[in-house]
Amino acid sequence: MQKIKSLMTRQGLRSPQESVHDLSPIESFRIPSKEELRELREEPTDPQAQQEIINSIEEVYFSNDSFDIVKYELERLPPVLSLQELEEYRDKLKQQQAAVSKKVADLILEKQPAYVQELERVTSLQTGLQLAAVICTNGRRHLNIAKEGFTQTSLGLLANQRKRQLLIGLLKSLRTIKTLQRTDVRLSEMLEEEDYPGAIQLCLECQKAASTFKHYSCISELNSKLQDTLEQIEEQLDVALSKICKNFDISHYTKVQQAYRLLGKTQHITSDSYIPCLADLCKALWEVMLSYYRTMQWHENHDQDEAVAVSSDGSNVIGTEENSFDRSYVKKKLEHGLSRIWQDVQLKVKTYLLGTDLSNFKYDDFIFVLDVTSRLMQVGEEFCGSKSEVLQESIRKQSVNYFKTYHRTRLEELRMFLENETWELCPVKSSFSILQLHEFKFMEQSRSPSVSPSKQPASAISTTVTLFEQYCNGGNPFEIQADSKDDETEDVLASNGYESDEQEKSAYQEYDSDSDVPEELKRDYVDEQTGDVPVKSVSRETLRSRKRSDYNLNKVNAPILTNTTLNVIRLVGKYMQMMNILKPIAFDVIHFMSQLFDYYLYAVYTFFGRNDTFESTGLGLSSSRLRTTLNRIQESLIDLEVSADPTGTLTAAEERKEKVPSPHLSHLVVLTSGNSLYGLAERVVATESLVFLAEQFEFLQPHLDAVMPAAKKPFLQQFYSQTVSTASELRKPVYWIVAAKAIDYEQMLLLMANVKWDVKEIMSQHNIYVDALLKEFEEFNRRLNEVSKRVRIPLPVSNILWEHCIRLANRTLVEGYANVKKCSNEGRALMQLDFQQFLMKLEKLTDIRPIPDKEFVETYIKAYYLTENDMERWIKEHREYSTKQLTNLVNVCLGSHINKKARQKLLAAIDDIDRPKR
Repeated sequence: MQKIKSLMTRQGLRSPQESVHDLSPIESFRIPSKEELRELREEPTDPQAQQEIINSIEEVYFSNDSFDIVKYELERLPPVLSLQELEEYRDKLKQQQAAVSKKVADLILEKQPAYVQELERVTSLQTGLQLAAVICTNGRRHLNIAKEGFTQTSLGLLANQRKRQLLIGLLKSLRTIKTLQRTDVRLSEMLEEEDYPGAIQLCLECQKAASTFKHYSCISELNSKLQDTLEQIEEQLDVALSKICKNFDISHYTKVQQAYRLLGKTQHITSDSYIPCLADLCKALWEVMLSYYRTMQWHENHDQDEAVAVSSDGSNVIGTEENSFDRSYVKKKLEHGLSRIWQDVQLKVKTYLLGTDLSNFKYDDFIFVLDVTSRLMQVGEEFCGSKSEVLQESIRKQSVNYFKTYHRTRLEELRMFLENETWELCPVKSSFSILQLHEFKFMEQSRSPSVSPSKQPASAISTTVTLFEQYCNGGNPFEIQADSKDDETEDVLASNGYESDEQEKSAYQEYDSDSDVPEELKRDYVDEQTGDVPVKSVSRETLRSRKRSDYNLNKVNAPILTNTTLNVIRLVGKYMQMMNILKPIAFDVIHFMSQLFDYYLYAVYTFFGRNDTFESTGLGLSSSRLRTTLNRIQESLIDLEVSADPTGTLTAAEERKEKVPSPHLSHLVVLTSGNSLYGLAERVVATESLVFLAEQFEFLQPHLDAVMPAAKKPFLQQFYSQTVSTASELRKPVYWIVAAKAIDYEQMLLLMANVKWDVKEIMSQHNIYVDALLKEFEEFNRRLNEVSKRVRIPLPVSNILWEHCIRLANRTLVEGYANVKKCSNEGRALMQLDFQQFLMKLEKLTDIRPIPDKEFVETYIKAYYLTENDMERWIKEHREYSTKQLTNLVNVCLGSHINKKARQKLLAAIDDIDRPKR
């Protein structure tokens, strides 16, 4: 079929009948003629026989077109030809050919409709292709016409228009550049006309235009030239301003002021140039005073020389008296000029100091201003013995103004630090001292500020050299020195939190021997306040119990503090630097220092110690002094309002500016996990860092007291007695929260409720709730050890934790005993047995002696045996028990040794005790 189709394609579109005659000889052999097709159709055939004949055809006849049939048949001929065999073989081939032709004819007839249909489709496709070729030809012709007639012409016009626009812009730029090149001529004319505002305005506009066209190389030189012209205008402005001193002219002065306003220099001195100008002013004034001092020195030396000459030659007494009178007159005039010159110096520096707001200066810059002024006051005292009251008042005003702004900013920074503090331990060396910090280096010069100059060694006073003697032959005391910080400041941070010595390396090793225990801990008792140690030695058992109480005691010397604590200490050092330089504002500085400590204490209390259930426990966790201090801080320093009250008075708004919002604990600090003992590590770091900060304030008290004005010293004393000393008292409320959650007291109450107390015989075995409670304490001790691997738990902290837990457990025991409905004498004995078992096991876990609230439990148990009169007196004396506990005690005793009448009397006594509380 493929051969037929390919042949038809080569011959063109003709009918099948016509195409058959054009086949090649081989193809005509394979395909029957029209007559043969008719004969084949008319001849009856057996399909099965025909198929067998086709199957008998050799496979080689079905090969590809390169197969040569004639050659194949000739080669198959036998060597000896037989006509009969050849005819028989020929008849066989004819039969096969007839069968194949019949099969082909059948297939052709079967596929003829599809063939005709496909031929029609081919014809239709050819027609469509011819039409498409015509359309494409026409389209290309039209596109060529459009390209030549529209596109090229239009794009050419657009390109020319773009070039025109660029040339117009270039022309405009060239005209502007030409105008800029001629500007200097106009500027000179305006300066001659004294039109300073117009000249400055023109110069500034030209600078702006020059920055626009800075991509042109010819403009770069012009820009620098304009800057030189602007500086020249400033110089002429100064000259014009000086003319006003002799002849004031309204229009002239107005122009000068407008010019300075355009330059943005109405204040004349910027903050960047303030310190160099102050130094230059002081240097100039120093030169004047030094010249005057040297003049006086010359006269003194000259007078001495003349006096020596006169003493050697006794003639001309009258002339000598006249010369002496002249010398005395000159000396008095010069001495009178000292105070007058110094007064002028003070007034000039005062005007300079008060002419600029220094509140936004950097701390180091302001300290430099204080240093320069302090040195200038020293010059005044050496020059004429003046106390420089004018300078002191000027710098006091600036210092108070600066320090209020500075302190307000530092408080806000402290709040930010506290709110981002994760209360992780800041590793410092065990030898850490605040004197190692750069901010406290000034204290090394005078470790005893209270020592007066009169008590100093005479040699030190005799060798004192005045500034005039030091700089008489050259130099200037007001030269700006390069800011050279002390490079030798000791590194206070420890590597990985430990020292290099063996003791610090073994910080977390177990107590396996006495060798790793500090010597002071091997003693019987160490007073934490005084450090006194009794002579009596300690037993090995006591030492081992001490090891259990204080966790990681071999790191006892390493201070517990945070980065925020270090920042506060550094701030205190900066405050003291300022106070040391300028003592008149000492009270203000110390007051602001106290606010830093107040805010830190309030933050620790707010984060870790605030709990509304404190007083309900009856443990007296917060002392009245601590509560008073916290209330004072909250009222005076903490801003509790969300937004300002628009109807409030101006005074209230000013007071609110002095306050700081209450800090909030960082969300990274988790205090609710039992595995970490409810944030015990963070609580230890926070509370003990506060105690450390209080210790540093205690260390600084003598220095603060030495500079505090006498009238204000009661404030300092009250701050230390009412605030600094309360830092350690914050431990109780902070660690009580841990103790209240660390042990399951409610579970113990449930176990106690299941115990039968009205037994009839003495029991020898304690109840299971005791074992359950002891297991809780063992688990508490284990978790304490785990926390101590992160943070050292000091002895006072571990003691408070154990004391809280034991107190809560004992009070829970009393509460459980108070829930008993029926109890016999044997039941009370069982209670005593349980409690003694608890005490015996507990004493092996802790070295706290005596056990807290031991009498609280024992007294309540023994009260069951009291008679009516003794119980009434006992009830009135023991108000530490609740009304419920006392009432239950009376009710349980009813029927055993108290009757109903006595019961009513005892309940009335309990009611009388409770009534005042209501």
